[in-house]
Amino acid sequence: MYENVAFWVSISVAVVVILVIFKTAVVVPQQSAYVIESLGKYSRTLRAGFSILIPFIESIAYRHSLKELAFDIPEQICITNDNVQVGVDGVLYMQVLDPQRASYGISDYSFAISQLAQTTLRSEIGKIALDRTFEERAMINANVVAELDKASDPWGVKVLRYEIKNINPPSDVLNAMEKQMRAEREKRAVILTSEGVRDSKINEAEGEKQRVIKESEAAKLQQINEAEGEAQAIFEVAAATAKGLALVAQSLTTDGGEQAMQLRVAEAYIAQFGELAKEGNTLVVPANLTDLSAMVALATTIAKK
Repeated sequence: MYENVAFWVSISVAVVVILVIFKTAVVVPQQSAYVIESLGKYSRTLRAGFSILIPFIESIAYRHSLKELAFDIPEQICITNDNVQVGVDGVLYMQVLDPQRASYGISDYSFAISQLAQTTLRSEIGKIALDRTFEERAMINANVVAELDKASDPWGVKVLRYEIKNINPPSDVLNAMEKQMRAEREKRAVILTSEGVRDSKINEAEGEKQRVIKESEAAKLQQINEAEGEAQAIFEVAAATAKGLALVAQSLTTDGGEQAMQLRVAEAYIAQFGELAKEGNTLVVPANLTDLSAMVALATTIAKK
């Protein structure tokens, strides 16, 4: 009988020892931290790995994940600088850096940071007009992160990023913005059309200017060429005349040259006198104009000299 009692006592002691070991042996996962309290007072922080707690004295008070955490910030109504109500929601990214301060600095850091993000966002939206809220998202996000990071530093939590997901103005404001954008597009279209017409007229004027310049240059070259041609023609005629006169002078010194010259002068005299008679019925002529022999003698005398 005593042997049975001893057996069951040993079994009970073994079970208790196993339970104590099971309760005091702690395996902390990677990227996690456990805050240990000794008799209700902070003792130490356990990082990833295996640890043994003092039975009945030490216990795990808080478990924290050291990974980056994302929290959805629900939509809230914000009033812009130009008194327009818009619904804005977002997402917040943060990370626990100091598990001790995250455990004892505040009761619920995720709720506190979420509420602070909403109030800070309302403050930032109230500083700018509605049209700029769509353009200044990056600035709003940066300002919210800066304010939250200062507030969460005593809690051992680092706010990494804040991103606005949606900005939802009222339907009447959306309609007005759509009309404004349509008017802006029509305005740009009119401006582009007028600029196209202006550029076309400028190009036409420039083309007409170049045409006039080219025509004037062509006329100038034509006149120069004509003048050079006329000068060359005059020079050639003068040279031919001089050559002819030289031949005439040379022929006068040969036998029969003088008689040929007198015949030529007589023919020319008769021909020109006939032309004068055709000009009118009445002529006033010198008394000896019809004296052909006198004219021939005069021409002969001039030729000899």
